[in-house]
Amino acid sequence: MSYIADSSSGSRAQRVAGLILSGLTIAFLVFDGAIKIIPLPVVTETMVALGYSGDPALARLLGVITLVCAVLYAIPATSVLGAILLTGLLGGAMATHLRIGSPIFSHLLFGLYLGIIAWGGLYLRYEAVRKMIPFRRRSC
Repeated sequence: MSYIADSSSGSRAQRVAGLILSGLTIAFLVFDGAIKIIPLPVVTETMVALGYSGDPALARLLGVITLVCAVLYAIPATSVLGAILLTGLLGGAMATHLRIGSPIFSHLLFGLYLGIIAWGGLYLRYEAVRKMIPFRRRSC
């Protein structure tokens, strides 16, 4: 299944909206990965507050994983794989926030929001993704 070849389907506005959503997702992931690779003190302090060790090596590993997901998502040929891996990463983040009792709409569901934006970007850009995830029945 090629996602590059079918990017011409759909309206121009639909593709532009998909590119904007995907761009926002990539920008967030690059920022998040970069601050973990450094790692900024806020990162290690937050990790401790979330119940993980404040080890900079762990923060760097999470940063690398996040950046790998971002790069895979950004490359059209691997964007669906990137979205799948990103979904797993966000699920882990949501589970962490659920475990410690974080606020629901601002912290716990942020992973869901980002996942919807990421998949929405792909959905708007690629006919193959729209076929995999049909929201309406096609008339015969």
